Amino acid sequence: MPAPTTLPLSGVRIIEFASFVAGPSAGKALAQMGAEVIRVDPMGGNADVRRWPLSERTGESLYWKSLNRGKRSVMLDVRSDEGRDLLLGLAAAPGADAGIVIDNAVGRPWFSYEALAARREDVIAVRVQGRADGGPAVDYTVNGAAGVADMTGPAYTDAPVNHVLPGWDFLCGQQVVSALLAALRRRDRTGAGANVEIALADVATAAVADLGWFSEAAERGDRARHGNHLYGSFGVDFATADGDRVMIVALTPRQWSAIGTATGTTEVFAALATSLGVDFSTDEGRYAHRGVIEAVLTPWFADHSTADVHAALTAAGVLWGPYRSAATVAADFAAGTGEDPVLVTVDQPGIGDVISSSSPMRFDGEYSGSVPAVALGSDTAAVLGDVLGLDTAELDRLRAAGVIA
Repeated sequence: MPAPTTLPLSGVRIIEFASFVAGPSAGKALAQMGAEVIRVDPMGGNADVRRWPLSERTGESLYWKSLNRGKRSVMLDVRSDEGRDLLLGLAAAPGADAGIVIDNAVGRPWFSYEALAARREDVIAVRVQGRADGGPAVDYTVNGAAGVADMTGPAYTDAPVNHVLPGWDFLCGQQVVSALLAALRRRDRTGAGANVEIALADVATAAVADLGWFSEAAERGDRARHGNHLYGSFGVDFATADGDRVMIVALTPRQWSAIGTATGTTEVFAALATSLGVDFSTDEGRYAHRGVIEAVLTPWFADHSTADVHAALTAAGVLWGPYRSAATVAADFAAGTGEDPVLVTVDQPGIGDVISSSSPMRFDGEYSGSVPAVALGSDTAAVLGDVLGLDTAELDRLRAAGVIA
């Protein structure tokens, strides 16, 4: 693991007053780049403190412990005036690399940008919203509203198909990271603060627009579903003789040629191309005749073992990947046979060994490594002393008043 002082955001302090995925995932990414991220929760924890999945060993939230690794944890009674004052003080604390906030505190006027800027004119505040109008939204609602759930799923149903991965949340989190770093760069150069608002619904809608999907729909109407087939070129899954499945994709002429080499079907597809009057080296040709291509390739996969399929596809340079369950990935990692170098084991207090991850960003060729999440509120006294200069007597008073635990 790289020394913290060598990481690019070493010395930067960020206050995170956010829950669920987008804000906390941004804070975790920034912490993995060396920032001191202080997560502030209300007394007893925020609404995500018990979010599933839970550990069968202890009942602790594996979700919460995973997204909050590497952060300091402060717990305040933010319903009280004193608790709110402490949070505002942390958010607007002095220092060239402080006064930076991530939150999703929509509807809390006491934590508005104006309230923060009144304490520190150059404060950088990045707020995650559901919708730009201030209304609520989560990943699973914006995905349907952006039209993606209507494109997903098998051809035999027109029912919307929800996804499992909250991908828009994570993409929104990375937008938060980008906005925060851009605002910090501007402040370093000009002294100006920043009030940045990022709506989850806008993240999803903008991404779909950037892929050209809305423009396509405006011209052609809604896209037809076709299960696991890749849209616009060739790619689909096949079952091996062992009952495992692999996904193969051909986005270039070379990748298409490799499929023929691996499966011994080069001459078959050449004859088919002549018969059908189609050029399989093009995306359009492969996509238009994807069903025929699938039918030709299916017997080869069905006649070969998983090991032989993997070996042949790799040797020929096919663009492919296996289908694995999460349990398989975990078992391979435990056995030391996995091929996922980003994964690491962390001894998480209160749970035991858990599978964690480094940052996907490798600075100077090194993974960041991972550390456990601290207990909720365990850094409260230390942070209030370090950042706000509160002494033992004041901390004891706040504890007695129920403002801190």
